[in-house]
Amino acid sequence: MASSNRPSPVLNLATRWYNYPLTMKKTKSMDTVSAFLSPYAHRIDHYLDLWVTEEGCPPALREVMRYCVLNGGKRLRPSVVMLSAEAAGGDAADELPQRCAVAVELIHCYSLVHDDLPSMDNDDLRRGRPTAHVLFGEAMAILAGDALLTRAFGVLCEAVQLDNPQNGAHVGRLVWELTRGAGSGGMVAGQVADMDLCEVPEGPEGLDYIHRNKTAALIRAAGRMGAICANSDEKTLAAITGYCESLGMAYQLVDDLLDVTGQITALGKTPGKDQVNGKRTHVTELGFDRARELSEDLTACAVEAISPLCEKGQKLQTLARLLVERNC
Repeated sequence: MASSNRPSPVLNLATRWYNYPLTMKKTKSMDTVSAFLSPYAHRIDHYLDLWVTEEGCPPALREVMRYCVLNGGKRLRPSVVMLSAEAAGGDAADELPQRCAVAVELIHCYSLVHDDLPSMDNDDLRRGRPTAHVLFGEAMAILAGDALLTRAFGVLCEAVQLDNPQNGAHVGRLVWELTRGAGSGGMVAGQVADMDLCEVPEGPEGLDYIHRNKTAALIRAAGRMGAICANSDEKTLAAITGYCESLGMAYQLVDDLLDVTGQITALGKTPGKDQVNGKRTHVTELGFDRARELSEDLTACAVEAISPLCEKGQKLQTLARLLVERNC
């Protein structure tokens, strides 16, 4: 009998991953968010295609890594890097913020690959296509996630080879921001708490801890990295930090709401998984209506936090308003 860690021979021979169409049905709000982010998403996709793997990567691993990354998605987190760089007075087209954006997205994609594994959320659909472990086997999915995580820091550290001598000074700080957002005191801490693998307080305090780390920490890192690329002053960095913290919490709240109300064709993933898996969400603990109100309150906090940047912060304000209104 074939190992359960290996992909189905029938599936492997019958088709290749690039033959899988996206089954996500575009909705009005998705088009609005996608249209707003598209100038950034197109640029990010270009550099993801260039930088997702490195020399010496085995072809089989390269295929899985590309499948996990080049599969659509809003590109929210890397777009926050670029929007924050612009808000802080920088140029999002410079290579350093581009590398930061790619690094953040690689971290996000690795986290999705591991989240979907049978030992975690056990999902078989992501962005409208089969999850990596379903298509390539559990062992390869784990290793591809490991490779994406490692590659993120490779992409970032390669910035020291650029002509700008300031990049060397920036890279150390950028790496620290990314590890802080993605590591054991950030995203991974939130995942451990979300899986009920550590003690977390009951009630809103515990739920805030989970979501502040699991979701908001990486978004916070993305914004701060963009601002650092632009040589931001402390006042601007504080405004962007406050914005991203509220945006990240609001984004997770809307995700909780959509897990209850969303359709698989719009979400591109299986709805209702939180309830099936017994996950703590703002909907289960506060009720649907209060959770919706809280998402709107947090969005207002994000908009207010970035207001000191005046016109330079308007795109970030628009993004916050669009995200709270989305239905996918």
